[in-house]
Amino acid sequence: MNRRRDKGKSHSTRPVRAGPPKWVRMTPEEIETIVLELYKMGYPPSMIGIILRDQYGIPSVRNVLGMKLLKVLEKNGVKIEIPEDLFNLMRRAVNLRRHLEEHPKDLHSKRGLMEIESKIRRLEKYYKRIGRLPASWKYDPEKARILVAQVSMASS
Repeated sequence: MNRRRDKGKSHSTRPVRAGPPKWVRMTPEEIETIVLELYKMGYPPSMIGIILRDQYGIPSVRNVLGMKLLKVLEKNGVKIEIPEDLFNLMRRAVNLRRHLEEHPKDLHSKRGLMEIESKIRRLEKYYKRIGRLPASWKYDPEKARILVAQVSMASS
């Protein structure tokens, strides 16, 4: 029994559309070059989508190009090692561990850390199953701290 809609629907749904909208005047090649330029500037895929929507009037890369933004990046030789949602959760866990080192009695934060790490493990299982992560990949808080520090140093 599917109970997803028992509590109402809080989000909007995109209209069904075949092909690109009429107001998009850019060619698919131009959009691909913009996506690659934005990625080289250091923007993550989610921010690239937001920039394309807000500044270029492209509501969905998938409708215009016929493939998702990550596929566009992969087609042009960009390999994203760790999926963005998993990396963001790892960043939150690292920051929360840092907070708990200073405030060890913060029980609400300890519970929050357990919930975040539980989400990380669930995503890890999912990404291993679909092949986005290697089977040998394992979440380790210390390795996550090093990885987050490397990425934050590279982006600054």
